[in-house]
Amino acid sequence: MDAVLHDLALHWPLYAAMPFVAALIGYVTKRVAIEMMFRPLDFVGIPPLLGWQGVVPKHGGRMAAVATELLTANLLDVREVLERIDPVIITSELEQPLLRAVGHIAREVLAEHHPRLWEVMPTLAQEMLVKQVQASAPRLVRDFLDDVREHLDEVLDVQHMTVQQLTRDKKLLVRLIRETSRPEMAFIARMGVYFGFGLGLVQTIVWALTREPWVLPVFGGVIGLCTDWLAIKLIFVPREPVRVGRVIFQGKFQRRRAEVARQYGELIATEVLTVRNLLDAILRGPRADRLAARVEHLVSETVDAQLPLAWTVGGTRLREMKHAATRKALDQLPETARYAEGYLTEAMDVAKVIEQRMLALTPLEFEGLLRPAFRQDEWKLIAVGGVIGFVVGELQVLLMLG
Repeated sequence: MDAVLHDLALHWPLYAAMPFVAALIGYVTKRVAIEMMFRPLDFVGIPPLLGWQGVVPKHGGRMAAVATELLTANLLDVREVLERIDPVIITSELEQPLLRAVGHIAREVLAEHHPRLWEVMPTLAQEMLVKQVQASAPRLVRDFLDDVREHLDEVLDVQHMTVQQLTRDKKLLVRLIRETSRPEMAFIARMGVYFGFGLGLVQTIVWALTREPWVLPVFGGVIGLCTDWLAIKLIFVPREPVRVGRVIFQGKFQRRRAEVARQYGELIATEVLTVRNLLDAILRGPRADRLAARVEHLVSETVDAQLPLAWTVGGTRLREMKHAATRKALDQLPETARYAEGYLTEAMDVAKVIEQRMLALTPLEFEGLLRPAFRQDEWKLIAVGGVIGFVVGELQVLLMLG
């Protein structure tokens, strides 16, 4: 014991530094693990083995599929969201741009497909015909909205749209997970400091008693491994509040349910299930041809309602005109719908719907929102922490014995 006390007195600065170095190991290994989850977006190194790609972007497709499954199965019914749109209000919002678009389409189609008839018609007759078509525009909007609602599964693949959106933009997927879990990431780093300091005190005692060179690197490796593993576990467990005396223990992610629900809902509403993205998925997605067929049916009914036009134009040419009008209407739809984007976003209120549904999830279902991000290659992140801790321990040995 005298030898131990003598060594402590002789090297007290190094002994005093040990717990702080261990705390630094705990912090650094956590920060490295966190950054390795998200960076780099693309593989850096010599493929396939020598190098690294962030866990989230590497497994983006799988994580996007998991997020989409949770979204479509538990959090959002697009049909219910579309039911919130009032046909009267949307027609009012689109009235002027719709009249301009319909008038433009009618003039173009008639001029292209029946130029002789259009040229010989007096200007007043042309305007009357255009106004007749325009008069049917409000009904066309209502019929279109009702038709999309009734046959939503035929014209929109929400899962395909969401997965494609998240996998196409790696930064978006990273931001979705990182922003939602930012406090948890900070918690992991802090736990690295606390756990590392505690283990560092044990390390100091063992080193003082043994002076074995293996103590420092082994403890460094253990600190890196255990603090990574324990910090990740404490994010999620216990799922339900557990009272010990006056203290209540619960996984940090579970405790932040209300905040996470609000953040996640806002991110999905502003980045993924936006009006533009939904419209783009309907118009250009894998089921776009079905939408085109339904729109052509509605346009055909509208054109047929203009009896003078139907009598004047032959059957073949009339079908060509209907097809051309449909194509132009679909091309004009994104620009026309832009004028009602504010109302549509407010009416659908995707963020609020997701937030409310998330609050109703079971703890296990709620955990599924973030857990896949850690589960993928989790052992690699923990192993890296152990290696870093071991190397720093070796450096400590050199300093202690130097």
